Amino acid sequence: MSLLLCFDQQWQLFSSLPGYIPSYLDKDELCVVCGDKATGYHYRCITCEGCKGFFRRTIQKDLRQTYACKYEGRCAIDKVTRNQCQDCRFKKCIAVGMATDLVLDESKRLAKRKLIEENRQRRRKEELQKTAMDQHEPSDNEWHLIRMTTDAHMATNAQGNYWKQKRKFLPANSGHSSTANILEGNQVDLEAFRQFTKIITPAIKRVVDFAKKLPMFCELPCEDQIILLKGCCMEVMSLRAAVRYDPESETLTLNGDMAVTRGQLKNGGLGVVSDAIFDLGVSLSSFNLDDSEVALLQAVILLSADRPGLSCVERIERCQEEFLLAFEHYINYRKHKTTDKMNPKMKLTCTDWKFIESQCPSKIKHLNLWIKKYIISLAG
Repeated sequence: MSLLLCFDQQWQLFSSLPGYIPSYLDKDELCVVCGDKATGYHYRCITCEGCKGFFRRTIQKDLRQTYACKYEGRCAIDKVTRNQCQDCRFKKCIAVGMATDLVLDESKRLAKRKLIEENRQRRRKEELQKTAMDQHEPSDNEWHLIRMTTDAHMATNAQGNYWKQKRKFLPANSGHSSTANILEGNQVDLEAFRQFTKIITPAIKRVVDFAKKLPMFCELPCEDQIILLKGCCMEVMSLRAAVRYDPESETLTLNGDMAVTRGQLKNGGLGVVSDAIFDLGVSLSSFNLDDSEVALLQAVILLSADRPGLSCVERIERCQEEFLLAFEHYINYRKHKTTDKMNPKMKLTCTDWKFIESQCPSKIKHLNLWIKKYIISLAG
């Protein structure tokens, strides 16, 4: 028994069950090839699924030359006899007007299916975003997530909301004193560099501690936890510094207590990255972010599923989506509850810290390696 015959017999059994019929077909419309119940327009003709599949396979696999009729091409084709002569069945498909040029080869068929799936996912994402924007308050589960994430941030954020009172300004001559050729041919101010190296270890530890307070993160495999921390650490530290930008003094406060100017940060070893961090701070200063929004942004950055080497990509994507929805709903809640101006363009600042992260290997390679070293030791 041929595979085509087996398929048709299985399809006859399946097609006897009630199924979806397009609205443009009459209830009892019949296949123009074999007279079985039609399921729609296929390759320009109203046919059943069996004849549609037979025609498609014949063209895709170039089976026409293998067909031969035992009765000089005079076989009657109906739903009982259609499997007895493939040659006459195919000739009837052509005779009633089925179009061979509409049959896609395997690569085109897969490309079409991929396009359909991409469009479906895009529509689903748009519907999700519309739902998020229409919802004016987080759900009970999202409130729990927001409180938990905010608590994690507050417990690991140096000096809390008192950073302005407790900050100390780096001396004006720091960043402009003696230099040394430490970093890949770049001149670095020694005093500023020494000050920055003092605060980097506790800053990294706080990022790790923040992540460990999120159950979604802790439930991931240890290998994925380390990859996520390696990828996000510089970005989260940059965000924490950026939200402590003071427009009056034009400084960022690092680690909750060290206020530095753009020049000091640049000459202390961060080079071009310092501009990106300061620009991010200037952008965020107009958004009046509260602790919950900063906390949720950190969680979104942490759970980035595009980090190379991850094993639980889909799971991490779902986790990030939960934080994103909670973040958007919380923004809507604040916007309707207060007079704060919440600019939707805030999401565009993601490109700033992606730039920061991308510059680490080339501009501050020593710092990036240091971060990874401490993450591995702290994440265990």
